[in-house]
Amino acid sequence: MASIERLLDRANQRADTAIRAAGREIRIARQDRNLSLDKVGATVGLSASAASRIERGLTPEVSILRMAQLAEVVGLELSVRLFAGGSPIRDDAHAALLGRCRDKMHPSLRWSIEVPLPNPGDDRAWDAMVSGPGWRYGVEAETAPRDVQALSRRLALKLRDGGVDAILLVLPRTRRAREFLAASRAMLDAAFPVPGATALARLKDGLDPGGGSIILL
Repeated sequence: MASIERLLDRANQRADTAIRAAGREIRIARQDRNLSLDKVGATVGLSASAASRIERGLTPEVSILRMAQLAEVVGLELSVRLFAGGSPIRDDAHAALLGRCRDKMHPSLRWSIEVPLPNPGDDRAWDAMVSGPGWRYGVEAETAPRDVQALSRRLALKLRDGGVDAILLVLPRTRRAREFLAASRAMLDAAFPVPGATALARLKDGLDPGGGSIILL
């Protein structure tokens, strides 16, 4: 998990970039259609100077609604989409689950938390990483798993890019987690072939867990 400051800094930078790009496209479309700032601004209830500031990306607090209105009157459509990005903030239950996982492992194993993926510009990180002689595994903890398809896609991409041998998916020993696994086994078995009890026993002995595994704690 990235620090709150880093997360918010990234969000601010992305918002600034998006606002500037949208404002630039609105300005180009307005000029192509020979529309004045006075006309466009008045149509959406803004002064010419306020509309100009938005076009130049100088109004960081501009709302999506206002950008959509300006886009519409110059013949554009605003589209907003979200994509999988960096590591989200986590709660105390998540930290506790990772702590229980660490406590089960042999002290000789190397354990690190919030380990960035090894690709420049990639904001993702492993919740933790455990490693021994000649092997290392990404550790992902989920306290309230729901969407198995979204989880599978996210973990598959992290495994592809994350520089590890496999993933240990750690879940709490709760009814919700058991129900999630019962409904999701067919989709998860290929990525997590090693039974959790087997992987955990090997980790307790300081050994390679033998492959991807789902561990209930």
